[in-house]
Amino acid sequence: MQSSAIFPLFYLPPVGYFSGLKAFDYCFSIEREEHFPKQTYRNRARIYSPNGNLDLIIPVVKGSKVHTKVKDVKISNDFNWQRLHWKSFESCYRNSAYFEYYEDEFAVFYQQKFEFLFDFNLQLLDWLFKQLKITPAYAFTNEYHKETDVVQDYRTKLHFKQEVAAGDFKPYFQVFDDRQGFKPNLSIVDLLFNQGPQSKNYL
Repeated sequence: MQSSAIFPLFYLPPVGYFSGLKAFDYCFSIEREEHFPKQTYRNRARIYSPNGNLDLIIPVVKGSKVHTKVKDVKISNDFNWQRLHWKSFESCYRNSAYFEYYEDEFAVFYQQKFEFLFDFNLQLLDWLFKQLKITPAYAFTNEYHKETDVVQDYRTKLHFKQEVAAGDFKPYFQVFDDRQGFKPNLSIVDLLFNQGPQSKNYL
């Protein structure tokens, strides 16, 4: 498969990630040979809590942050981060319209142990595509190229530290928007739990 776009593999990616994929009809390459960069969405997801943005971070084994290929980064299970993440999803989305609709299948990812971050993220991504009723066509990179000839290189885009303009995203109802208003470009699960089967229309 020859793709004109290359994307990193994120943990429960933001809405803008899927909007970017849509521009390429969900035909893309997933970067798996890059060195794992610190402080990115690769092991971080942002959701809407009663107090505003909440970042859920998957801990990785010490040493993975230095010259380790992203496909080889191991998850650290020294503490029960999965329980922490699941409890956060429950407290943030239990009152959303569709959390219960997805709950049983989604919970499986937080009930079994995964060794590699890449494998965990990929299984979650495939599950998300299924819920969004999207049939992607993706391949994996076989070697790392800092410079590429693809039309779009998303490997350094969509950073959680970048300011996001709400006007760039179609608003939808969020559980706590009466407190802090609409928050754009959160994890795709924020859209999914609030809009359910209609989520695809917002990408």
